[in-house]
Amino acid sequence: MATVHDVAAHILAKQGGMTAMKLQKLVYYSYAWHLVWEERELFDAPIQAWANGPVIYDLYRHHRGQFHVSTWPLGDAEALDTGERESIDIVLGFYSDKTAHELSELTHSEAPWQDARGDLPAGSRSSTQITTTSIFDYYDSLTHAAAERV
Repeated sequence: MATVHDVAAHILAKQGGMTAMKLQKLVYYSYAWHLVWEERELFDAPIQAWANGPVIYDLYRHHRGQFHVSTWPLGDAEALDTGERESIDIVLGFYSDKTAHELSELTHSEAPWQDARGDLPAGSRSSTQITTTSIFDYYDSLTHAAAERV
């Protein structure tokens, strides 16, 4: 299993520098879709439902105070296995053209973040974890809905 740092290193190696918020969202979507496609977690770091969308605190504590992130020396992109790399690359192909704000808004429209936030007012701080079950159930349902339309 990859580490969250390996995933961040791979994303930055493929895409170049980006805002810390965009990196967080791309790591989150990589985790979510890998969970559905491979039926296993991409990494084991918890994902929290922050005001601006899902955040992996293990990443945040290393980029805290940085608006833009160019490299991720804590990770090793080469440590990813083929399935992990393929999942991330597919996610990048779909989501990387979106801005950090667009990705944040997208996560706000989706059940895993909404369910973890519950009745919290917009903008309120939270460290509530988004569960693996919630992530799997939501994104898996999207694949089934798409298959039914075919």
